[in-house]
Formats: sequence, C-alpha cells, structure tokens
Amino acid sequence: MCAVDVRPAIGTERLVLRGLVPGDAPAMAELAGDFDVAAMTARIPHPYALSDAEWFVGYTQGRDPRREVNFAIEHRQLGVMGVLGFDGTDPRRPEVGYWLGRPFWGRGYASEALKAAMVWARGDWGRNAVWAGHFADNRASAGVLVKAGFLYTGDVEQRFSVARDEAVATRMMVWLA
Repeated sequence: MCAVDVRPAIGTERLVLRGLVPGDAPAMAELAGDFDVAAMTARIPHPYALSDAEWFVGYTQGRDPRREVNFAIEHRQLGVMGVLGFDGTDPRRPEVGYWLGRPFWGRGYASEALKAAMVWARGDWGRNAVWAGHFADNRASAGVLVKAGFLYTGDVEQRFSVARDEAVATRMMVWLA
C-alpha cells in the first residue's frame, strides 16, 4: 500500500513550512515552554509540557485543511523553530497566528514565514482576506504583520492569554489579497 502525504508545504530561501509530525513535539515543548514565548500567544499554556505539544500535533493531524491548517516553521539547517496556523472555522473571518522560539527572534524568520504563508493562503487556500491580532505589548509581532502586508482595523479586542491567565489588549489587523 502506498501512502501519499497531502499536507501542504511551503518553501522559502531559509525555511520550510510543513505539516506537524510527532517528531516535532520535543522541539515545540522546549521552545514554547519559555514563558516569554507562551505569554505572547492566546492559547499556549505555561508551563508547556511535552504532553501538550504531543496533543497539539495529534490535534492538527485530524483537522479539515479547508478550515484549519497548521505548519511547523522549520529552518533548513536548524530544525523546528515555531508554528504558524490558519483558523478558518469562521469562513468570513479566517485568522492567522504564529510563534517562534526565543533563539530565533529578531532574525526575520517570522516575517519570511508569514509572507510565504500569505501567498499560500491567497493561492492554495483561496482566501482573499485574513485577520490577525497582536497583543498591544508585542511590538515585534506588530512589525511582522505590517511587513507581511497586514493593515490595522482600528479595533482593539480583549483576548485571553492562557499563559498570562488574563485578558490582554489585542490590536486587530487584516490582510487583503
């Protein structure tokens, strides 16, 4: 019997965005286990254990790719460095979110990954608009979103951060194809 991997993959000069596999969980747990990483996301708990990463990888493998797609962000030489995902549960307002481990901050990797993912979202995923938000205290993520072509909507929502255990002011943005 022959199995075909139908998960999407995106390549850039330095990165590959591909479906998550069980072998990614240890790196994910180590990188997302950093409070400063988890605290800039809505859904990552702190502490973030290997079992949390294993659960998430399993969860992603059972999702309908027309509604939700998650990518490991992998450096071609350095390995898994983070995760980027699209949630299209509400087809009128699909959202993108991402995180990178601290060792990879400030090197342009998030911008490179997001720009490539948005090309994929327009083409393969067929989306003409994608929303995103960044916590108001996360200037780095604001810069990543702006570089990828996102525009501020003027809306600020209170979004709960599991790691912080509190609602955080979140500046909303939209990308239009």
